Amino acid sequence: MKIRRFISKMDTPLLISSIILIIFGLLNIVNASSQAVVLRYGTGIYYYFVRQLVFIIIGFFAFLFIIKIPTKKYPKLIKTLYLIVFGLLVYLYMFGRSHMGSLNWIDIKGFRFQPSELAKPVLIIAISVLFEQFYSRLNDNRKYTRQDHFKMIGIIAIVGLIFPGLVFLQKDLGTTIILAFILFIMFLASPIQKIEKRQVFTFGLVVLMFAALVFTIKSGGKILSEEQRSRLDFIDPCSSYEEGGYQICNGFIAINSGGLFGVGIGNSKQVSYLPESHTDSVFAIIAEEYGFLFCTFIFGLYLVMVYRIFNLASRVESIRNKYICLGIGSYIMIHIIINLGGLFGSMPLTGVPLPFLSYGGTYTIALICSLSVVQRICIEKNTDKIKIR
Repeated sequence: MKIRRFISKMDTPLLISSIILIIFGLLNIVNASSQAVVLRYGTGIYYYFVRQLVFIIIGFFAFLFIIKIPTKKYPKLIKTLYLIVFGLLVYLYMFGRSHMGSLNWIDIKGFRFQPSELAKPVLIIAISVLFEQFYSRLNDNRKYTRQDHFKMIGIIAIVGLIFPGLVFLQKDLGTTIILAFILFIMFLASPIQKIEKRQVFTFGLVVLMFAALVFTIKSGGKILSEEQRSRLDFIDPCSSYEEGGYQICNGFIAINSGGLFGVGIGNSKQVSYLPESHTDSVFAIIAEEYGFLFCTFIFGLYLVMVYRIFNLASRVESIRNKYICLGIGSYIMIHIIINLGGLFGSMPLTGVPLPFLSYGGTYTIALICSLSVVQRICIEKNTDKIKIR
């Protein structure tokens, strides 16, 4: 099937909103990583722009590859992908590079990437495949006993918790929270019966509390790094400006300075004070330079994107594809909520990138690959419609 025919069967609003956000995010990185970042990190003014462009190009070729793979092949492919990501996370734990108190990067001769970002889409597909595999058995009380059900739930739980467990050991709190929330949402919507969900949830809380207690004792009461602990004081960041509220407080100033129409492209003053202006705090620079009205447009694009993915989840007939869409929609939504929630001071700032707008190579590629999977599901649904007619 030619690319044109593929595109004609894609979700057009989702495709258009994705392209707009990708292009704007790329161009905005030049502003968000201007002279202040050059002085801070000793790079060229277009350093992050060029790197992000390379990541987007890699993501584009991955997109062309993924949309040609039928989702019926996912059960076989996901086993290999899961083992690869598992191996990378173990390698990262043993030999990874620490960044702000967390083990984030694998650095091989200057080539750096984050396995934890790849873990998100791989985990979503793995859990979705298991839901499909166990669907009839989880709903059959005549042929399968509750003990059989809990065995299947145990398999799903083990597969689901390995990635967030390894990421937690690497002290990457933001990614751990995202993986945990994705699992929680998929668990709530899963084919597991309600009474069993309550029992599993209760048991999970007990195990989590016990594990946290053991880890706290073992780590001498220091679960979080000093950098992470400083971010917990987010209620009134400007009152603790030098102790941990520096980034959030300057984010407030940038957002308030933007007003309705912004101060103009390239005229940001807070870019000199925000330490992560091209990653965590990129939205503050956008709000300052473009203003409230443009930010509303950005929010609108995000709403379109998330709505179209969830809407597709409600329309597809395949159990596997339904949960894949649900998981990917949750993945994008959680990133938006945690990033903006931290920037607005309603929750701790955890270093989570904002979809399409923040600089980040592995995350950008993982996000484009995730949307490629959603578009492949949409293509298959629209193709089935044509065949029925």
